[in-house]
Amino acid sequence: MQQNRFSIAILALGGQGGGVLADWIQHIARESGWLAQGTSVPGVAQRTGSTVYYVELAKPDAGGRTPIMAQMPMPGDVDIVIASELMETGRALLRGFSTAGRTTLIGSTHRIYAISEKAAMSDGRGNGEAIIAAAGQRSKRFIGFDMEAAADGTNSVISAVMFGALAASGALPFARDLFEKAIRDSGIAVATNLAGFDAGWQAAEGVVAMPAEESHPVPQATTPAGKALEARARAGLPEAAIPNALHGIQRLMDYQDAAYAGLFLDRLESVAVRDQSPFTLTAETARHLALWMSYEDSIRVADLKTRDTRIARVRGEVKASDAQLLTITEFMHPRLREICEILPARLGRAILESEFLTRRISGFFTSGRHVETTSLHWFFLLRTLAGLRRWRPKSLRFAHEQARIETWLERVRTAAASDVALAIELVRCQRLVKGYGDTFDRGLNNFERIMAALPRSAEEVSRLCAAALADEGGKALDEALKAA
Repeated sequence: MQQNRFSIAILALGGQGGGVLADWIQHIARESGWLAQGTSVPGVAQRTGSTVYYVELAKPDAGGRTPIMAQMPMPGDVDIVIASELMETGRALLRGFSTAGRTTLIGSTHRIYAISEKAAMSDGRGNGEAIIAAAGQRSKRFIGFDMEAAADGTNSVISAVMFGALAASGALPFARDLFEKAIRDSGIAVATNLAGFDAGWQAAEGVVAMPAEESHPVPQATTPAGKALEARARAGLPEAAIPNALHGIQRLMDYQDAAYAGLFLDRLESVAVRDQSPFTLTAETARHLALWMSYEDSIRVADLKTRDTRIARVRGEVKASDAQLLTITEFMHPRLREICEILPARLGRAILESEFLTRRISGFFTSGRHVETTSLHWFFLLRTLAGLRRWRPKSLRFAHEQARIETWLERVRTAAASDVALAIELVRCQRLVKGYGDTFDRGLNNFERIMAALPRSAEEVSRLCAAALADEGGKALDEALKAA
């Protein structure tokens, strides 16, 4: 029996074209003599909420009666769900929009991390594998692939790719040419939208419902200094530690210079000679040591904000053409201490220790400001700040961080002599020290409190670190330290 009514829920983030997709579907239906209605409930904002678009299609009744259509999707009464991102697929499942035996579920497997995921003190990412498994169980058919990658590959938008996947699914009784006609009739970016549509069609026909895996190939040295450091790492470190070590070398040469990357290897080799594990200790140390040595100061932030690669990436994300002007506005709030920390150690210390100077200068750093990094004035100012990298080793912050790193590594080396498991957990405890501003201060304070407690076992260090990551206020860590 031919189906005479279809209910379709589309979940999309701001700027992904969910409304356009809903309009295309209604256009096809009306062109085919069907009745169509579309509604939407906007989310909070881009990347913090999503908009739910609801489209209902119905064939005119032979008796001339007009069907009554709903305003929103109801759990258990949705034929097609289209989600623009993996967690949007998960939200559709939680809300009961997808039903086993009934719903065709079409969802992209790429991730756009929510604010709550990125703000988490530890790894706050949702479990993508669980969503993939649930999608297959709670739908009649699940079509899942990386639609963002397909859009990027055709210089189109994800809504066009989702439209192609919908057409290929056969869930609607309309031919492919009608889908393509809807894109042409819209008159908007027809060529690229048709390319994205075709990519979605092709992927849906041979789809494997698995999220795209992130690959991190081992970097290859391209300069004489880099090749010399790579040869040294391969000759002096355990094989299991080589990938992390080479990533560390690349990161620190980009962050500072070859000499700094050489210091990284000096420190890593001092741990490797004490590594009695299956080389887990050296590999873990390579990762966390590289992260700590490339701490984020104002010099680093200015450098990253004004790189050609970043501007090109932003242009690609907003799909700006070569003929279009792009303006990037950042919110920056450097504090007086962060400015003093990039000054020569003696000068920075003198300012921070002087109540008179601190009081006179701090007024300039009490509030943040919006910085247009693509303007000549701000771009020149930030590039000048980034150019201070060559003098970073003389800065106050550099002196502080190197002292902290050496103290931490000495604890690791001492522990490794008798308890490698404890040494590994001491290394992993570094994950508390990250970011800048209040985030860095909070993490460093938690790290130092744990180190001062002199934990005597790997289990105790792991428990204290987990407590430190449990809440920003430090209440869980307070309780864990009392119980230690």
